[in-house]
Amino acid sequence: MNDIAPPSPRATGPRPGGRSARVQAAIHQAVRELLAEGPRESVTVPAIATRAGVTPSTIYRRWGDLSQLLADVAVEQLRPEGAPVDTGTYRGDLALWLEQYRDEMSSAPGRTMLRDVLSVARAENTGKCLLYCTTQIDMIHERALARGERPLATAAVIDGIVAPMMYHLLFAAKTPSAADVSRWLDDLIERQG
Repeated sequence: MNDIAPPSPRATGPRPGGRSARVQAAIHQAVRELLAEGPRESVTVPAIATRAGVTPSTIYRRWGDLSQLLADVAVEQLRPEGAPVDTGTYRGDLALWLEQYRDEMSSAPGRTMLRDVLSVARAENTGKCLLYCTTQIDMIHERALARGERPLATAAVIDGIVAPMMYHLLFAAKTPSAADVSRWLDDLIERQG
C-alpha cells in the first residue's frame, strides 16, 4: 500500500483532451525527435514549434519557457510502460524493478531526464515522478500480499532504497552498483524482521 500521499491535483494549464492533447503530443514528439537528431543546444522553442506545426506562442503559453517544456517531456518519458515483472517472489520482483530503475536512471538519457525534471521549481513534476515509483512499488506490494508474503511498506522502500539511489546518482561521484542496491534491499528486509 502506498504510504506516501500523492501530489495534490491542480490545474496548471489546459487539460489534455481533444485538440489540446493532440497539440501537446505533437510538441512532445517534436522535442523527442530534435533531442535524438542533434545537439541539445539546437533544441529551441522556434525549432520545436516549427517541427510540431504550432506557433512559439503556443509553447510559451502552455509551458512558459523551454526548461519547463523539457521537464514536462522528461516526466512523461519517466512514466512506466507497464506493470513490474512478476518473478514469483516479492524479493525477486522488487530486486528486478530496482535494478531496472537503477539502470534507466544511471544511463546518460536517464541522467538528462533527471536534470530536466529538477531544473524547474514545479512540485508537480517531482510529484509525478514519486507517484510513478510508488505506483510500481505498490503493485509489487499487492502482488506479494496476494501470495501470502510479507512485503515492505512502500515508504520504507522509497526512503531506504530509492532515495539513497537517487542521491548517489545526482550528487555522488560513484554510481550505485547493482550490489549496492541489493545490499540496501537485504538490509531493509532484515530490519523488518
